[in-house]
Amino acid sequence: MITDNQNNALSGATVEAVKLYNEAVEAFNIYRGDPVGLLNRAIELAPDFAMAHILKAHLFGLATEPGATKEAKAIVARVKSQRLSEREASHIAALDLLLEGQWTAAAVALDRHSVDHPHDIVALQSGHLMDFYRANARDLRDRIARALPNWSADMPGYSILLGMYSFGLEETGDYGRAEDAGRRALDLQPLDCWAHHAVAHVMEMQGRAEDGIGWMIAREPYWSGDDNFFKVHNWW
Repeated sequence: MITDNQNNALSGATVEAVKLYNEAVEAFNIYRGDPVGLLNRAIELAPDFAMAHILKAHLFGLATEPGATKEAKAIVARVKSQRLSEREASHIAALDLLLEGQWTAAAVALDRHSVDHPHDIVALQSGHLMDFYRANARDLRDRIARALPNWSADMPGYSILLGMYSFGLEETGDYGRAEDAGRRALDLQPLDCWAHHAVAHVMEMQGRAEDGIGWMIAREPYWSGDDNFFKVHNWW
């Protein structure tokens, strides 16, 4: 069975398509590039590649726009006709809730999913964003805290978890640990704008305005750029 970078099995994938899928996941992780374009290319190569469709549905569902939600529902409807693994079906169940506007139920479903599939970085990041949109600081921290013991520093995507954990720690007022986790994340992946965002929030909350301005200016080439989805918020 073909697997992703975190060794999760992928139904309907081909060797060529999974390379594009992994690139799409990495683009999603750091909010850069064109993950949808990469997924479309993967689906062209492997039309029954379930997780390529599922990640695309997550991206559209999290966009919160009516047109994007309609597209995500159409994707989910098509995927349901395929033979899915338990993990993939669990994603679909969470997406069904999300696309009906049940954000808390969807977030809880992905939290339960992550207990069984702690290396599923798509589920972790999608759930983290649901926690963010719901302004649920405890879940921003604890969702990632529960998963981290199952990861090691040499696993692809480990830095992304550290960046998410950093933001969760910051939002729950644990500023010292938040800054440490964010800086460790950026040592491993300097382009992680979410980790930059978390460390900047720490400095803001501690009244360290000069530190924060210096931090963001010195590292601007890493968190900015025309292909960075999060650059406007970070500039702000």
